[in-house]
Amino acid sequence: MSASMLPYILLSCLLLSVQAQNCSVREIIRYTNRLLEGSSLSCPCRETAVSSCSCLPIAEPGHELACFVEGTEHMLKNNASSMPIIARLNQAFQTQLDRNLCESLARGHQCQYKTKGNVKEFLNKILRTYQAIHK
Repeated sequence: MSASMLPYILLSCLLLSVQAQNCSVREIIRYTNRLLEGSSLSCPCRETAVSSCSCLPIAEPGHELACFVEGTEHMLKNNASSMPIIARLNQAFQTQLDRNLCESLARGHQCQYKTKGNVKEFLNKILRTYQAIHK
């Protein structure tokens, strides 16, 4: 390796480490906490019955971002009261997914889940996921 390559390699390593950290963790935790404080989100999720409650995907490990995008898109269509915050979350998740910014949360662009939950369960999943990254 020549000495002229060293600055390039160091810059590449720096950029990769910055990209890996660019998960907007604090911002997502703040917005999610606001949504959790904001309303009565704990009505039961019944996929079979007609209900005013949203049933949102509770992601399998490695598929969180795709499910967070899908869930927040559903919330945008059905929840006018917190629209600006949900839109910001949705945009953050979509950006992270498109740019591979949080690799541990996005093994694919498809949402994979075994269960669905109500809005409160979905938001708690987001919160736990990003708090684990923040540690």
